[in-house]
Amino acid sequence: MIANLIETNIDLLKEFVQQSNLFFALAIGMGLIILESIIPMLPLAVFIAINMLVFGNVIGFFLSWIATIIGCTLSFFIFRKLKNKLWKWIGKREGLIELMNRVNQISFSSLVIILAFPFTPAFSINIGAGLSNMSYQKYLFALLISKISIVYFWGFIGTTLVESLTDIGVLIKIAIIIFVAFILSKIVTKKFDIK
Repeated sequence: MIANLIETNIDLLKEFVQQSNLFFALAIGMGLIILESIIPMLPLAVFIAINMLVFGNVIGFFLSWIATIIGCTLSFFIFRKLKNKLWKWIGKREGLIELMNRVNQISFSSLVIILAFPFTPAFSINIGAGLSNMSYQKYLFALLISKISIVYFWGFIGTTLVESLTDIGVLIKIAIIIFVAFILSKIVTKKFDIK
């Protein structure tokens, strides 16, 4: 019964996309994910799954990947803009100063790995990066690499639901993607001299 309800709603969304302006539909698909990057209570997994089910795996994947990068970048710059005001508050808290020092010293590879795990609270990473002295270049390259595994994970989990959690092949693929993200982070670190 629940499967039929989900299928019916997905069919309605596909019909909406076919009958409406494609750019409008794409903007909605991206907008929800961008909004989730700024308002973390929204369900990223659901939005990615819907994009992949409605637009197909390839377009849905790239749409979600680009949208999550845009959303995280917006969040980064919002907190970068508020940095001076918030540091007046942070400066009075010993624990937060220590945490920000750790964020400032995080290696590029570690940042990629942290961002590549599906259950990392990305919003808090966006805030920490925005408030730290981390360069935007380092943050952007880490996003570009790490968000591939996040979008793949949530898209695959979302489109196959419980079935994928019991499939060791899926878990192996995700582990391989995270490992590839780590290797890419090492290559980018050397190529662009990111510390």
